Amino acid sequence: MKWEGNRESDNVEDRRSSGGGGGLLGGRSIGIGTIVVALVGGWIFGINPLTILSLLSGGTPTAQVQQGPAQRPPADDRMAKFVSTVLADTEDVWKDVFSKGGAAYQEPRLVLFRGATATACGQGQAAMGPFYCPADQRVYIDLGFYETLQKRLGAPGDFAQAYVIAHEVGHHVQNQLGITGKMDQMRGRVSKTEYNAMSVRLELQADCFAGLWAHHAQRARSILEQGDVEEAMNAAAKIGDDAFQGARGGAVVPESFTHGTSAQRARWFNTGLQQGNVKACDTFNTRNL
Repeated sequence: MKWEGNRESDNVEDRRSSGGGGGLLGGRSIGIGTIVVALVGGWIFGINPLTILSLLSGGTPTAQVQQGPAQRPPADDRMAKFVSTVLADTEDVWKDVFSKGGAAYQEPRLVLFRGATATACGQGQAAMGPFYCPADQRVYIDLGFYETLQKRLGAPGDFAQAYVIAHEVGHHVQNQLGITGKMDQMRGRVSKTEYNAMSVRLELQADCFAGLWAHHAQRARSILEQGDVEEAMNAAAKIGDDAFQGARGGAVVPESFTHGTSAQRARWFNTGLQQGNVKACDTFNTRNL
């Protein structure tokens, strides 16, 4: 991926030296059993783990979290520079897409943390993988996840890493478009199986939005190198619900899927990459996922 020398975003906060942070969820205390349930239920990519923790603890996500002054990453931190550059590229793409649709894009912030950090959705844990919190419009990532992505999940490459960021930014776009809010309104109104099915559509749309970003970034700045698309497609496939459940030695239970199968995730990323428009990413009104 060609990224060096490109613009870096100003919307990156570095909390890696600030410790775990509070982020109390309210209500009852949270035991390790509750955390395990949440992590298994939401494990990777998306907003589900924090939401599950909040519901299981009897509380609701807090509206605000007290943090110290935002700190910028060190100038010589290559990985932070990469993340800042990818975030800036998503900003440029989505600003243009929203502008052409007659709307203004509000940029998210991206928080680098280590281990745990306070968020407006509760306490974020590195074990959850990267996630987006709609309550504070921030993407959270422990950069140690990239080692997990490469060594444990078998998805190496800088464009695979960029896909991770673009997917979470896709959740921010959904929040901006009101899709996340509509999902939240359905919680408790439909069965668990029905809500899981809706969650799959939400995640697949974020995958499609990640592909849409890549489409426009390539047209505007020619960022792709040989093998980049394959890296992203491989990453999307490695974190499919069926692949994840199978890798853990358990039975594959489609009714429990919350993110989509490997084939679905790769296909929807490719749809965004090939089509490059929001309408093509309407996963909620298609029968063919």
